[in-house]
Amino acid sequence: MSNDAFDEALRLQRNASFEGFDWSHPEDLWDKLAEEIGELREAVGHAHRQEELGDILFMVVNLARHLGVDPARGLESTNRKFHQRYAHVMAHAAQLPPLGDPERLVQMEILWQEAKRLEKKPRTADSYK
Repeated sequence: MSNDAFDEALRLQRNASFEGFDWSHPEDLWDKLAEEIGELREAVGHAHRQEELGDILFMVVNLARHLGVDPARGLESTNRKFHQRYAHVMAHAAQLPPLGDPERLVQMEILWQEAKRLEKKPRTADSYK
């Protein structure tokens, strides 16, 4: 999703809110998001899935608006986090079981969790060398 699409969703939602078309109880957005996820799970066919996924993304942007966070920055942050963690996993690729071996995913998940732990570990002066 481009930032333009996020921006357009925010613009539409802000305009609707200005006219009074907004959630009376922002906590209800969680239920609506869960409803949209359920609709995507039941969607059949590419076009229907794409439509339902769009509804989820629109709801996520709406939730972000109500929480006062920037959805594009949130996604950018998650992209960086994924990149760092996946780089850690792939740094150990030579030791992983071959593609197609179910144990490969198990080992990759172990490395992923290790990367998460390393993120939380306080850095020492030696870690900057």
